[in-house]
Amino acid sequence: MKPSSILGSIDLSKLEDDIVEVVFAVLAGFAISGLLMAAGGFDPIRAYVSLFKSAFGDLYGVSTTLSFATPLMLTGAAFAVSVRAGVFNLGAEGQVYMAALGAVIVASLSLPSGLYLIAEFLFGVLLAITWASIAGFLKSQRGVNEVVSTIMLNWTGFWIVEYGRTYVYFDPAEPQRTIKIPEAGRLPLLVPGTELYAGIIISLVATVIVYVIMWHTALGYEIRATGLNPIAARYGGVEVRRSMLYSFIIAGSLAGLAGVMEVAGRPPHYAITTGLSNLVGLGFDGLAVSLIGRNHPLAIIPAAIFVGALTAGSRGMQIESGVPLEMVKAVQGIIILILAVPGLVKMLKQWRGKK
Repeated sequence: MKPSSILGSIDLSKLEDDIVEVVFAVLAGFAISGLLMAAGGFDPIRAYVSLFKSAFGDLYGVSTTLSFATPLMLTGAAFAVSVRAGVFNLGAEGQVYMAALGAVIVASLSLPSGLYLIAEFLFGVLLAITWASIAGFLKSQRGVNEVVSTIMLNWTGFWIVEYGRTYVYFDPAEPQRTIKIPEAGRLPLLVPGTELYAGIIISLVATVIVYVIMWHTALGYEIRATGLNPIAARYGGVEVRRSMLYSFIIAGSLAGLAGVMEVAGRPPHYAITTGLSNLVGLGFDGLAVSLIGRNHPLAIIPAAIFVGALTAGSRGMQIESGVPLEMVKAVQGIIILILAVPGLVKMLKQWRGKK
């Protein structure tokens, strides 16, 4: 009997293979990282116990883990949608920056208190979609390599936002950051005294919606058909250029949500900080999350939580086990890299097979 289809287009046998592959990669990542710590004179067992204790040992740890996972679900889904369309979109990073700037611009205006949050999301996401559409237009209409265009747009976006933070929207009392999002424009905290805010709900809902769009609508079918074989899709009546552009727009909206939420929801800053330090890396971390989740929206949710746990647990790993920050970062990088490599290899093989 043919395995029944679950999680969209993934059948049971493929799901089992993916699970085994991920479990093996996790064990390999922890083993290699453990050897690195042992070589540095640290106890890896104690370090890992501290990591998981900090990430899941109490309500504060779980809340911190979920708070770090919140934006990664969205940036991971943004990359996944693009991959399904056959494009390697690295632009979520810059789109996060632009969306955050959009939220700060709205915060600088005099609006009725009830409109701040709505206006922040509308304007921030619109800026992110506009930024994504530049690369989308260049790719779909002119054939410009999306890796080149999105990397360039990431840096352009970075310096635009940093300029705005430094010279236009700075806080006179604390010039190392922008003006704060007003209280009326902030997402509520779900657990007082932690960093877990209502954005986790938005991320979960948005990720599920992406799954529904990609596997249960005509638009999603056309995007996936474009990614699998653009020539066959074109002969089947799919507007390939339009599908590619739509994938950039969807990705931009997801990254935009992440950017707005990080400044409107995460304490204590509620602003953009020096060097965009509270935003940098969210787009690229989302890429790793997507690869770990095999570019499937529903699998991205646990992948984001896992990466969020590594980030949240690193604090305890450093404090309780005495592992220096540099070693902690190296351990995180090794684990994430080993987890992401199988997904990257599969993706490259698929693209090579289409040529």
